[in-house]
Amino acid sequence: MENYIGIDVGSVTTKLALIDENGSMLWNTYMRTKGGPIEAIQKTFIGLSKEKYDNIEISGVGVTGSGRHLAAVMVGADIIKNEITAHAAAAKYVEPKVSTVIDIGGQDSKIIFIKNGVSVGFNMNTICAAGTGSFLDHQAQRLGIPIEKFGDYALESMSPVKISGRCGVFAESDLIHKQQLGYKKEDLIAGLCIALVGNFLSNVARGKKTEPVVLFQGGVAANAGIKAAFEQKLKMPVVVPKHHSVMGAWGAALLAKQWKERTNEPTHFYGINRISTFECKPRTFSCLDCSNTCEVNEFYIDEKLISRWGSRCGIWSDLDRSSADRQNDRYFPLRGWNNDRIQ
Repeated sequence: MENYIGIDVGSVTTKLALIDENGSMLWNTYMRTKGGPIEAIQKTFIGLSKEKYDNIEISGVGVTGSGRHLAAVMVGADIIKNEITAHAAAAKYVEPKVSTVIDIGGQDSKIIFIKNGVSVGFNMNTICAAGTGSFLDHQAQRLGIPIEKFGDYALESMSPVKISGRCGVFAESDLIHKQQLGYKKEDLIAGLCIALVGNFLSNVARGKKTEPVVLFQGGVAANAGIKAAFEQKLKMPVVVPKHHSVMGAWGAALLAKQWKERTNEPTHFYGINRISTFECKPRTFSCLDCSNTCEVNEFYIDEKLISRWGSRCGIWSDLDRSSADRQNDRYFPLRGWNNDRIQ
């Protein structure tokens, strides 16, 4: 049987999904990136090995998320897709009748509109991160409540407090003010959930009509309070898929499956065991050949240069070109360079 892997490297979490030739989920993992995407990606493959999946045939690999380009170089991905495309693909697989996809991740929020199985538009948050996973994590820590129980507190409220949800700064300031007035935690959290959902509908959905079926995915979908607030505001059911937290990775795997069926090309995947054990090192330097001063990035696996990017003119696109050229008067490392060398 053919199997496919999808990897979603976000700003806060890293996800991996393993699917079979029918698109069904075989195994998945969800972990905090903790500022180390390379280590997080390797840990997901170590998890695959521990679950005895290290010897199965992988026919295609897709990557998505804000760290998708790094992940692609690191694992030998076959396709690189943005989060909108990946989340829409997974949503359509889970619920063919889906019309609206609400996705709230660690630092961004998005809404995708689907008609007759085709994505017809999307919006993303711009300058405000209110309601995202990072914001909710911060509020949970400040209130001394585990984030896993944050939504349950909201459902216990009988009198939600009105919180300003125009942006994260105002929401937190208003929450602190109301807390100082002695309101119960459950009423504060319920009010916050309602405010953040209102902020999402005005700043992300931007007044566009939301049609059923509505799918709510991403890590924040685990928050029962946010889900209940969406249902209250939209006046319709909101469906949270079983694998809501890894829908981006699932979608990337499904897109890799489509790539294989369309091209029938062999995969570029490096292999589960190799990725679990090799040593990865990113390096960077600035090119002073012209006024662009491009930041050139290099990626090494076991001390071998695998990829180089960032040069606008392509002068560094040749991987056979030695990076020792950085040591002359025109190139210098970002670390340890001497100001006297710059004319």
